[in-house]
Amino acid sequence: MAKSEKKSKSPQTVIGIDIGGTGIKGGIVDLKKGKLVGERYRIDTPQPSTPEAVADVVAEIVEKLSGREGAPDADTPVGVTFPAIILHGVARSAANVDKSWIDYEVDKHFTERLGRPVEVINDADAAGLAEVRYGAGEGVDGTVLVITLGTGIGSAFVFDGKLVPNAELGHIEIDGHDAETKASAVARERDGLSWEEYAVLLQRYFSHVEFLFSPELFIVGGGISKRSDEYLPLLKLRTPIVPAKLKNEAGIVGAALQVAIHYKLAE
Repeated sequence: MAKSEKKSKSPQTVIGIDIGGTGIKGGIVDLKKGKLVGERYRIDTPQPSTPEAVADVVAEIVEKLSGREGAPDADTPVGVTFPAIILHGVARSAANVDKSWIDYEVDKHFTERLGRPVEVINDADAAGLAEVRYGAGEGVDGTVLVITLGTGIGSAFVFDGKLVPNAELGHIEIDGHDAETKASAVARERDGLSWEEYAVLLQRYFSHVEFLFSPELFIVGGGISKRSDEYLPLLKLRTPIVPAKLKNEAGIVGAALQVAIHYKLAE
Protein backbone atom coordinates (compact mmCIF):
# COMPACT_ATOMS: atom_id res chain seq x y z
CA MET A 1 0.00 0.00 0.00
CA ALA A 2 2.69 2.46 1.09
CA LYS A 3 4.74 1.68 -2.02
CA SER A 4 1.84 2.24 -4.44
CA GLU A 5 0.89 5.43 -2.63
CA LYS A 6 4.43 6.70 -3.06
CA LYS A 7 4.38 5.99 -6.79
CA SER A 8 1.06 7.77 -7.26
CA LYS A 9 2.45 10.98 -5.77
CA SER A 10 3.88 13.50 -8.22
CA PRO A 11 7.57 14.08 -7.52
CA GLN A 12 8.63 17.50 -6.34
CA THR A 13 11.87 17.20 -8.27
CA VAL A 14 12.88 16.00 -11.74
CA ILE A 15 16.28 15.72 -13.39
CA GLY A 16 16.83 17.93 -16.43
CA ILE A 17 19.74 17.61 -18.87
CA ASP A 18 20.80 20.31 -21.35
CA ILE A 19 22.92 19.08 -24.29
CA GLY A 20 25.03 21.66 -26.10
CA GLY A 21 27.80 21.62 -28.64
CA THR A 22 30.53 22.26 -26.06
CA GLY A 23 29.02 21.09 -22.80
CA ILE A 24 26.35 18.81 -21.34
CA LYS A 25 24.94 20.00 -18.04
CA GLY A 26 22.26 18.75 -15.71
CA GLY A 27 20.53 19.52 -12.47
CA ILE A 28 17.76 18.51 -10.10
CA VAL A 29 14.82 20.84 -10.67
CA ASP A 30 12.26 21.85 -8.08
CA LEU A 31 9.05 21.84 -10.13
CA LYS A 32 7.22 24.19 -7.78
CA LYS A 33 9.86 26.92 -7.88
CA GLY A 34 11.48 26.28 -11.26
CA LYS A 35 14.91 26.37 -9.63
CA LEU A 36 17.79 23.94 -9.24
CA VAL A 37 18.24 21.98 -6.04
CA GLY A 38 21.97 22.27 -5.50
CA GLU A 39 24.52 23.13 -8.19
CA ARG A 40 24.34 22.01 -11.81
CA TYR A 41 26.78 19.34 -12.96
CA ARG A 42 28.63 19.75 -16.27
CA ILE A 43 30.81 17.57 -18.51
CA ASP A 44 32.36 18.62 -21.82
CA THR A 45 30.49 17.35 -24.87
CA PRO A 46 32.50 14.41 -26.28
CA GLN A 47 34.17 14.83 -29.65
CA PRO A 48 32.96 13.42 -31.92
CA SER A 49 29.53 13.86 -30.38
CA THR A 50 28.07 10.57 -31.60
CA PRO A 51 24.87 9.12 -30.12
CA GLU A 52 26.76 6.51 -28.12
CA ALA A 53 29.29 8.97 -26.69
CA VAL A 54 26.68 11.58 -25.78
CA ALA A 55 24.39 9.00 -24.18
CA ASP A 56 27.29 7.81 -22.00
CA VAL A 57 27.84 11.35 -20.71
CA VAL A 58 24.12 11.87 -20.09
CA ALA A 59 24.03 8.60 -18.13
CA GLU A 60 27.05 9.71 -16.08
CA ILE A 61 25.41 13.02 -15.20
CA VAL A 62 22.10 11.38 -14.27
CA GLU A 63 23.93 8.86 -12.07
CA LYS A 64 25.82 11.66 -10.33
CA LEU A 65 22.68 13.70 -9.72
CA SER A 66 20.68 10.67 -8.58
CA GLY A 67 23.04 10.23 -5.66
CA ARG A 68 22.38 13.71 -4.31
CA GLU A 69 20.00 14.73 -1.57
CA GLY A 70 16.69 15.85 -3.06
CA ALA A 71 16.98 13.61 -6.13
CA PRO A 72 13.77 12.03 -7.47
CA ASP A 73 13.12 8.29 -7.34
CA ALA A 74 15.29 6.15 -9.63
CA ASP A 75 12.39 5.41 -12.00
CA THR A 76 11.30 9.04 -12.42
CA PRO A 77 11.43 10.19 -16.08
CA VAL A 78 14.27 12.46 -17.19
CA GLY A 79 13.95 15.53 -19.43
CA VAL A 80 16.67 16.21 -22.02
CA THR A 81 17.21 19.13 -24.39
CA PHE A 82 18.82 18.55 -27.76
CA PRO A 83 20.11 21.06 -30.35
CA ALA A 84 17.87 19.89 -33.19
CA ILE A 85 14.34 19.92 -34.53
CA ILE A 86 12.65 17.16 -32.52
CA LEU A 87 9.60 15.50 -34.05
CA HIS A 88 8.03 12.58 -32.16
CA GLY A 89 11.33 11.94 -30.41
CA VAL A 90 13.34 11.89 -33.65
CA ALA A 91 16.02 14.47 -34.52
CA ARG A 92 15.34 16.07 -37.90
CA SER A 93 18.44 18.27 -37.85
CA ALA A 94 21.71 18.56 -35.91
CA ALA A 95 23.19 21.88 -34.78
CA ASN A 96 26.70 21.74 -33.29
CA VAL A 97 26.57 17.97 -32.80
CA ASP A 98 27.55 15.05 -34.98
CA LYS A 99 25.49 14.72 -38.16
CA SER A 100 24.82 11.05 -37.37
CA TRP A 101 22.02 12.32 -35.11
CA ILE A 102 19.88 13.36 -38.09
CA ASP A 103 16.81 11.09 -38.29
CA TYR A 104 17.99 9.31 -35.13
CA GLU A 105 15.45 8.15 -32.52
CA VAL A 106 16.79 10.26 -29.68
CA ASP A 107 14.02 9.49 -27.16
CA LYS A 108 14.37 5.76 -27.67
CA HIS A 109 18.17 5.84 -27.52
CA PHE A 110 18.32 7.72 -24.21
CA THR A 111 15.46 5.72 -22.70
CA GLU A 112 17.29 2.47 -23.41
CA ARG A 113 20.63 3.82 -22.16
CA LEU A 114 19.23 5.24 -18.91
CA GLY A 115 16.76 2.45 -18.22
CA ARG A 116 13.99 4.94 -17.47
CA PRO A 117 11.60 7.09 -19.53
CA VAL A 118 13.16 10.08 -21.29
CA GLU A 119 11.46 13.01 -23.03
CA VAL A 120 13.61 15.00 -25.47
CA ILE A 121 12.84 18.60 -26.46
CA ASN A 122 14.52 21.16 -28.70
CA ASP A 123 16.92 23.28 -26.62
CA ALA A 124 15.39 26.66 -27.51
CA ASP A 125 11.89 25.28 -26.89
CA ALA A 126 12.98 24.15 -23.42
CA ALA A 127 14.41 27.54 -22.54
CA GLY A 128 11.26 29.26 -23.77
CA LEU A 129 8.94 26.98 -21.86
CA ALA A 130 10.91 27.62 -18.66
CA GLU A 131 10.87 31.40 -19.16
CA VAL A 132 7.11 31.48 -19.65
CA ARG A 133 6.37 29.25 -16.66
CA TYR A 134 8.91 30.55 -14.17
CA GLY A 135 10.71 33.56 -15.66
CA ALA A 136 10.08 36.77 -17.56
CA GLY A 137 6.86 35.50 -19.15
CA GLU A 138 5.20 34.19 -16.01
CA GLY A 139 1.50 35.04 -15.97
CA VAL A 140 1.42 36.38 -19.54
CA ASP A 141 -1.42 35.01 -21.70
CA GLY A 142 -1.50 34.88 -25.48
CA THR A 143 1.56 34.54 -27.70
CA VAL A 144 4.97 34.87 -26.06
CA LEU A 145 8.03 34.61 -28.29
CA VAL A 146 11.35 33.77 -26.66
CA ILE A 147 14.26 34.67 -28.93
CA THR A 148 17.82 33.60 -28.07
CA LEU A 149 20.68 35.52 -29.64
CA GLY A 150 23.86 33.47 -29.83
CA THR A 151 25.70 31.50 -32.50
CA GLY A 152 22.44 31.70 -34.41
CA ILE A 153 18.95 32.83 -33.43
CA GLY A 154 16.92 30.30 -31.50
CA SER A 155 13.22 30.70 -30.79
CA ALA A 156 10.33 29.33 -28.79
CA PHE A 157 6.67 30.01 -29.54
CA VAL A 158 4.40 29.69 -26.50
CA PHE A 159 0.65 30.34 -26.59
CA ASP A 160 -1.34 30.54 -23.35
CA GLY A 161 1.48 28.72 -21.59
CA LYS A 162 1.59 25.85 -24.09
CA LEU A 163 4.52 25.26 -26.40
CA VAL A 164 4.15 25.26 -30.18
CA PRO A 165 7.31 23.24 -30.89
CA ASN A 166 10.09 23.69 -33.43
CA ALA A 167 9.45 27.30 -34.44
CA GLU A 168 12.65 28.15 -36.33
CA LEU A 169 12.20 31.92 -36.38
CA GLY A 170 15.92 32.53 -36.76
CA HIS A 171 15.65 31.23 -40.32
CA ILE A 172 13.06 33.70 -41.51
CA GLU A 173 14.32 35.43 -44.65
CA ILE A 174 14.75 39.18 -44.28
CA ASP A 175 16.11 41.37 -47.07
CA GLY A 176 17.30 38.31 -48.94
CA HIS A 177 19.23 36.82 -46.01
CA ASP A 178 18.62 34.15 -43.41
CA ALA A 179 17.88 36.36 -40.38
CA GLU A 180 20.42 34.77 -38.07
CA THR A 181 23.29 35.40 -40.49
CA LYS A 182 22.84 39.13 -39.88
CA ALA A 183 21.22 39.54 -36.46
CA SER A 184 22.75 36.85 -34.21
CA ALA A 185 25.21 37.74 -31.47
CA VAL A 186 28.00 36.02 -33.40
CA ALA A 187 27.14 38.09 -36.49
CA ARG A 188 27.54 41.28 -34.43
CA GLU A 189 31.02 40.19 -33.30
CA ARG A 190 31.98 38.98 -36.78
CA ASP A 191 31.04 42.27 -38.39
CA GLY A 192 32.45 44.43 -35.58
CA LEU A 193 29.19 46.27 -35.02
CA SER A 194 28.60 48.81 -32.28
CA TRP A 195 25.52 48.32 -30.12
CA GLU A 196 23.78 51.11 -32.03
CA GLU A 197 24.56 49.46 -35.38
CA TYR A 198 23.48 46.09 -34.05
CA ALA A 199 20.21 47.57 -32.77
CA VAL A 200 19.34 48.62 -36.33
CA LEU A 201 19.52 44.97 -37.44
CA LEU A 202 17.58 43.79 -34.40
CA GLN A 203 14.93 46.42 -35.11
CA ARG A 204 14.50 45.05 -38.62
CA TYR A 205 14.27 41.49 -37.32
CA PHE A 206 11.91 42.06 -34.40
CA SER A 207 9.66 44.39 -36.41
CA HIS A 208 9.22 41.69 -39.02
CA VAL A 209 8.50 38.95 -36.47
CA GLU A 210 6.13 41.29 -34.64
CA PHE A 211 4.19 41.91 -37.86
CA LEU A 212 3.90 38.17 -38.57
CA PHE A 213 2.76 37.00 -35.12
CA SER A 214 1.55 40.02 -33.07
CA PRO A 215 2.89 38.62 -29.78
CA GLU A 216 2.01 39.87 -26.33
CA LEU A 217 5.66 39.74 -25.26
CA PHE A 218 9.17 39.22 -26.59
CA ILE A 219 11.74 37.68 -24.24
CA VAL A 220 15.38 37.90 -25.30
CA GLY A 221 17.77 35.22 -24.11
CA GLY A 222 21.26 33.99 -24.90
CA GLY A 223 24.54 35.18 -23.41
CA ILE A 224 24.05 38.60 -24.96
CA SER A 225 20.96 39.16 -22.82
CA LYS A 226 23.37 40.13 -20.02
CA ARG A 227 24.06 43.30 -22.03
CA SER A 228 20.42 43.95 -22.89
CA ASP A 229 20.58 47.50 -21.54
CA GLU A 230 22.95 48.28 -24.44
CA TYR A 231 20.43 47.54 -27.19
CA LEU A 232 16.87 46.82 -25.99
CA PRO A 233 16.16 50.50 -25.13
CA LEU A 234 17.07 51.38 -28.72
CA LEU A 235 14.30 49.22 -30.20
CA LYS A 236 10.93 50.73 -31.04
CA LEU A 237 8.20 48.08 -31.03
CA ARG A 238 4.54 47.92 -30.07
CA THR A 239 5.29 44.70 -28.20
CA PRO A 240 7.04 44.82 -24.81
CA ILE A 241 10.53 43.28 -25.05
CA VAL A 242 12.43 42.15 -21.93
CA PRO A 243 15.56 40.13 -21.11
CA ALA A 244 15.27 36.51 -20.01
CA LYS A 245 15.56 35.78 -16.28
CA LEU A 246 16.65 32.15 -15.99
CA LYS A 247 19.96 32.58 -17.86
CA ASN A 248 22.11 29.41 -18.00
CA GLU A 249 19.59 27.30 -16.08
CA ALA A 250 16.74 27.79 -18.55
CA GLY A 251 17.47 24.66 -20.63
CA ILE A 252 17.75 22.38 -17.61
CA VAL A 253 14.58 23.75 -16.04
CA GLY A 254 12.67 23.59 -19.33
CA ALA A 255 13.73 19.99 -19.96
CA ALA A 256 12.49 18.98 -16.52
CA LEU A 257 9.24 20.89 -16.98
CA GLN A 258 8.56 19.31 -20.37
CA VAL A 259 9.01 15.76 -19.11
CA ALA A 260 6.86 16.57 -16.07
CA ILE A 261 4.08 17.86 -18.33
CA HIS A 262 4.39 14.90 -20.73
CA TYR A 263 4.15 12.31 -17.96
CA LYS A 264 1.60 14.35 -15.99
CA LEU A 265 3.99 14.90 -13.12
CA ALA A 266 3.04 18.58 -13.24
CA GLU A 267 0.20 20.62 -14.72
